[in-house]
Amino acid sequence: MPAFRRRAGLLAALLAAGLAFASQGAGTAAASGADAAVERGARVYERCAACHALDADRTGPRHCGLLGRRAGSVPGFPYSPAMRRSRIVWTEASLDRFLKAPLQALPGTSMGYDGVKDERERRDLIAYLRAAGQGPRCKPPE
Repeated sequence: MPAFRRRAGLLAALLAAGLAFASQGAGTAAASGADAAVERGARVYERCAACHALDADRTGPRHCGLLGRRAGSVPGFPYSPAMRRSRIVWTEASLDRFLKAPLQALPGTSMGYDGVKDERERRDLIAYLRAAGQGPRCKPPE
């Protein structure tokens, strides 16, 4: 009996270690998947850079802190009346709808862009905006 108990204890320890290792690997895989989406989103954002920047207004408003912000609310930016009057708060869902077809999502917007038609590109772009919006370029000066 004691040998059986030792083997059962050893088996239980090995099983617990294996489960811990497997769950750690799953977390790493999920993190690397999220990192890959952010990297792909950065490449998609290059198309936006003709009019937008993270940390400065250009033809379009800055994107730092976009998620959670009310549309048309960057101080001093000359938004279209439609954007200023909208009651949109930029969530992942509202941004996805807008990016898919800006002119249909918000008639009267001055954003003269046809949109990001590919769903994965939109998801990746939103992942990038979420990550970059919390990055060092978006921190207020100290």
